[in-house]
Amino acid sequence: MTSVHSPTVRFAPSPTGRLHIGNARPALFNWLFALKHHGRFILRYDDTDKERSTAAFAEAIAADLGWLGIHPHAEYAQSARTALYDAAADTLRRMGRLYPCYESPDELDRRRKRQLARGLPPIYDRAALKLTAEERAGFEAEGRRPHWRFLLESRQVVWSDLVRGEAHVDCGSLSDPVLIRGDGAYLYTLPSVVDDIDMGITHVIRGEDHVTNTAVQIQIIEALGGTLPVFAHHNLLTTASGEGLSKRLGHLSLASLRDAGVEPLAVAALAVLVGSADAVRPVESLQELAQLVDLAHVSRAPAKFDEAELSHLSARTLHQMSYQAAAPRLAQLGVDGGEAFWLAVRGNLSSFGEAKDWWTVVNGPTAPVIADQAFASAAIAALPDGPLDAASWKTWTEAIKASTGAKGKALFMPLRLALTGREHGPELAPLLPMIGRDRVLARLAGNVA
Repeated sequence: MTSVHSPTVRFAPSPTGRLHIGNARPALFNWLFALKHHGRFILRYDDTDKERSTAAFAEAIAADLGWLGIHPHAEYAQSARTALYDAAADTLRRMGRLYPCYESPDELDRRRKRQLARGLPPIYDRAALKLTAEERAGFEAEGRRPHWRFLLESRQVVWSDLVRGEAHVDCGSLSDPVLIRGDGAYLYTLPSVVDDIDMGITHVIRGEDHVTNTAVQIQIIEALGGTLPVFAHHNLLTTASGEGLSKRLGHLSLASLRDAGVEPLAVAALAVLVGSADAVRPVESLQELAQLVDLAHVSRAPAKFDEAELSHLSARTLHQMSYQAAAPRLAQLGVDGGEAFWLAVRGNLSSFGEAKDWWTVVNGPTAPVIADQAFASAAIAALPDGPLDAASWKTWTEAIKASTGAKGKALFMPLRLALTGREHGPELAPLLPMIGRDRVLARLAGNVA
C-alpha cells in the first residue's frame, strides 16, 4: 500500500454495551493504520441514542481499548456537538436536500408491503415531496412531528476502497435515508458525516456492513462541501460456527477475555490477521503488528474467530515475551525474580497470572509431595555442597542416579514433586538455584518451605 501522510482515523462506538471481539477488529485496524503511518486516532462516542447510551459504558469502552493498547489522541461525545449537526441540517434544508415526512411507522410499513406485493422495490416513494403547504400544516395541527429525509441523487456512487478495490452503489435503488427522527433526535448518519468533516478524518476504516451507508454519506459530504475521506471496508468476524457476533455475546466481550487472562496482544493479532493473507502469529508489540497489516490483503470472505485458536495464540505470545515487556507486570504481581526467573517459567505459562504461582513455588511456602522417603533421603545426601548454580542440577541428578539406580521418570518425577508439589512445570535446572539450598533440603525432608 502506498504511504500516507499523517492520516486521521476514528473509531465511533455506541456506548450502549461492552465491546466484544468483533468491535475490536475495526478499532484495531484504525489504530494500527495510524501507528503505521504516524497518524492520529480519534475516539468518538456515538451517543445520540440518549435512552440506551450511558457514561458507564463509555468509560468501559475506554478501559477496554486501553487494555488492547489503544490510546486515543482525542476523545469526543456526539451528544455535546448537536449545534454542529443543527447547522448542517439547516444547510441541507435550505438546499432542498432535507425534507419533512409525516408518515407514521405503521403507514410506512403498509406502504412497503403494498410495494412488495406489486413486485416493486420497498423503497420510500417520496410522497412527502408532493405535500402542499396546507397538507403539511394539517399534519402539524394533528400533532404530527415530521421525521426528516435526505434527498438522494439517483446515480451511481463510486469510490476506490482500500480493501474492496473499486466499489459502487446505485443510489437509485435506495430509500432516502431518515437523518432526524420525529422527536428531533439525530440518527447516526448526519452526525457521523459532520464530525468526519469537522475533525478532518482522512480515512474511514470500518466493517463491510457500512458499504451502502458509505454511498449515502458520500452524497451528504458532497452536499455539505466536505472533502471525501478514503474508505476501507473490511470483512466481519463471525464465531467459529459462522454466527454473527453481538454485544450480548458476553463471553467474547473484551472484559471477559481480560478477566480470563487472555493476552491483549493475542486478541489484537487474531482480530486483525484472521481472514487475511497474512498468517496469524504472535507478536511482541502493536508496532510490530502494524507493520504486518495491509488492508489490501484482507479477505472478502467472513473471518471466523476461533476461541481455541485464541487460547493457543495467547500462550504462544507469553512464551516469546521478553523480560523487558514482562517486568512491569511481574512487579504488579509482586514477583521480583528478575530475568532469570521469567525466562525459566514463561514457556510453561498459559496465562500471565501463573507466573505468581511459580514465584511461590520458588520463593515459598510450598508443600512438597514425598512419594518415597528413602529416595528423598538419598537426594538430600547427594545434594552438592555450597551455593547452587546452573550446573548443580546435572551434577545432583547424576549423583542420585548413581546412588539409587533411578533414571528417567523414576528419577525426575520424585524430585519435581518434592521441590514443587506439582507433576508438571518448567525445567528444574534453572529453578534449582532460585529455590536455594535451604528450601531444597527442607522440602526433601517433607517440610513446607
